[in-house]
Amino acid sequence: MGQSMSDLPSQLLLNLEPWRNAAHWRVAFSGGLDSTVLLHLLATLAKTESLPALSAFHIHHGLQAAADAWPQHCQAICEALDVPLHVERVTVKGGASLERAARDARYAAFNSLTQTNEVLLTGQHRDDQAETLLFRLLRGAGVRGLGGMPQQRPVGKGMLVRPLLDVSRAELESYAQTHQLRWIEDPSNQDRQFSRNYLRHQIMPVLTERWPQAQASMARTAAHLREAQGLLDELAQIDLAQAETSHEFDWLGVPSLALAPLAALSDARQRNALSHWLEPLTRLPDADHWSGWIDLRDASADAAPIWRLADGELHRSAGRIWWLSGHWLRLPVIGADWQTPTSALRLADNGRVMFHGQAPSGPLRIAYRQGGEVMQLAERGSRDLKRLLNERAVPAFVRGRLPLLFRGEELLAVANLSGLDGQMHEGWTLHWQPTDEDQGLS
Repeated sequence: MGQSMSDLPSQLLLNLEPWRNAAHWRVAFSGGLDSTVLLHLLATLAKTESLPALSAFHIHHGLQAAADAWPQHCQAICEALDVPLHVERVTVKGGASLERAARDARYAAFNSLTQTNEVLLTGQHRDDQAETLLFRLLRGAGVRGLGGMPQQRPVGKGMLVRPLLDVSRAELESYAQTHQLRWIEDPSNQDRQFSRNYLRHQIMPVLTERWPQAQASMARTAAHLREAQGLLDELAQIDLAQAETSHEFDWLGVPSLALAPLAALSDARQRNALSHWLEPLTRLPDADHWSGWIDLRDASADAAPIWRLADGELHRSAGRIWWLSGHWLRLPVIGADWQTPTSALRLADNGRVMFHGQAPSGPLRIAYRQGGEVMQLAERGSRDLKRLLNERAVPAFVRGRLPLLFRGEELLAVANLSGLDGQMHEGWTLHWQPTDEDQGLS
């Protein structure tokens, strides 16, 4: 796997080939060995190759006294290499894991600093990849986690790329020594309390003494697992295509899936498809928490089961599962008098209603279902609202927030349900937009 020294620049260029047309390459420059070598390689290549504009930025966490000297060190290196440097100070929120909090602060900065058509380059190498695999293995990660760090992924409005993942730390060290580079040794890298440092200093040396190729093999395993994850993602898309059917409540703008095609799959395929679907919507449940899905799926037909997840809830109703979050989980305020029915009425936590056509006369108000409401239908006489909603198979979570139009005590209309949404012979209907336009329909 190893490259000789002269190969490292050409290896790097090869790995960065797909990004040669970017507007800007930004190096995340900590001042440590990896990013110092990366920056030196790129600054040297830029003299002979036509590369995108190159700059560096240093994230200052301010977590330890030693770190206060680092921005100055980075500034000196960048001046010597003639690369512009931006120093970004971040605040690390205290919490259970300082490592994780620092990482979150760092990635938040990466997200805000990376613009359209820009590439953020970081210095992680093959040894880091092996440590990541081992660390996640010990935490019981699944295929996605054991795929390790991807070579590339979106960040901010651009792309994060790790061009040194197939290079070992030893190769970076020998490059740094050959070119007499100076770098910062972060004292926290020696702190064995941190799990990663423990793996790096205590475990990896023992493994590589017995199996010299251990890190290369582990990096190769991570690549196999990333490929396997790609296949699982393709399978999820095939399975979801069966369940992402259109339905008459599409206008709600609520993500939903038909339950029957999902339930027909094996349990493992259900979990795979759902994980794929839920990933952009919420932090995913751990293995033990998936029993909530089984309960939701297998509940009796007349039940209204709910599976609560980190960032919202999965409801089952009308033959579908629905993802509810944000205002969908807040009870709408009882209602409001509609003083000027000529314009739309904003509803607290429930979008807005408006008339299509000429508004009816009289003192109008919007309210929500309390139970026991009755509606007069021209051709059917007096009808129970509950029965009318059952006939339409209105999903349970919508029933309590469907805007009802009253004139005095008389129920005139139920928004958006054709035939119940207005008096056609009077030329008006009641239209409800459940989500404000500016939020868009997710």
